[in-house]
Amino acid sequence: MTQTAITAAFLPQLGPVVDRRLAHPKPGSVTRPGHRSELVRPRFGRAAVWAESPLQLLSAVEAHGAGLLGQETLIHPRSDAVGMDSTLKSLMAQVPSGVRFTPPSSTLPAVRSRKLDRWVTGDAYSGKVQTELLRGVVADELVIVDDGLATLSLLQMLVSDGPTPLIRPRAVPTMRRKALGLATWWTLRRMASQGRLLVFTALSVPDAVEKKFRALGGHLERHRFEWLGTQPVTESIHEPTIVVGSAMPADKLIRPEPYKDWVRSLTEEGPVAYFPHRREQPDLLNELDGHPMIRVKPHTIPVEMRLRGLRPGQVVRALPSTVLASLRLILTPSGVPLKGQPVPDDWWLPETTEELRRHLSSSLREGGKR
Repeated sequence: MTQTAITAAFLPQLGPVVDRRLAHPKPGSVTRPGHRSELVRPRFGRAAVWAESPLQLLSAVEAHGAGLLGQETLIHPRSDAVGMDSTLKSLMAQVPSGVRFTPPSSTLPAVRSRKLDRWVTGDAYSGKVQTELLRGVVADELVIVDDGLATLSLLQMLVSDGPTPLIRPRAVPTMRRKALGLATWWTLRRMASQGRLLVFTALSVPDAVEKKFRALGGHLERHRFEWLGTQPVTESIHEPTIVVGSAMPADKLIRPEPYKDWVRSLTEEGPVAYFPHRREQPDLLNELDGHPMIRVKPHTIPVEMRLRGLRPGQVVRALPSTVLASLRLILTPSGVPLKGQPVPDDWWLPETTEELRRHLSSSLREGGKR
């Protein structure tokens, strides 16, 4: 069976086209300093959020706080996501008015619910999300919030000149998975053309990509963690060097030994506080923690929430990562530098393609290297 035939099998699941277009930008749209807002804020109605990671959870709260999701936002956290329980515990006591949470589960909110004005997700590459979207989004709008660098690759795929399956850059998909990703590409493009697709991000979107996305009819709104900036700092960190851990060794993209050697070398500048990525392996963390100058912190809530209290004289180091963009927004006003470490050629494993290496290193080109 050809890919074309398999893709055609998905198309009947697209459901009826719901042509309830969003209003065009109007005079009086709220414009935050340094940002152009397309949409009138605050907006009204109800939203349901499927959050599969702590960052998606925080991004959804920021979207609600920015007035983009409506008066009522119900967040459905994924139950098996690492760090979700601690992030929920931290957020529940301080979320903006109108935000509520369901108990963590593996069940997505119904995409065909007629009680919703907006259906929100952070991972448009998820097979589970794509299958749900192909049932037909009845809500007025689909909102995509940040899920790391995947948000940028998604936008680039959506504005590609030809049909492009929405599949993670490092995935090795089956023919059926390609067909599902291709059907989702058509679905999101159609929703953009109807003015029903909004991307909410803290990342720097290339000008050419933004221009093409807006030309499709898509809406793009930015934030700088404004809601988070109003919250009290809950953690004090005293080490002069802070390392944000990378999932690249655990994902078998780079060799672990040179990575560990690099982290150890940073102790020449003084004690190091190491904040693990949620996918890092215990063996690697135990080795680092055995160094007398390295303190591996327990994984709790997103580093965007944990590192807000850093002061001048401290420095954050990381391999190419989304955190270089998000932490820059949070820490630059405090005078705390971020230093992105390029991945040397001999660190990469042979299976990591050149295209994936360029994608993973893109955060350094966004100003992460200083």
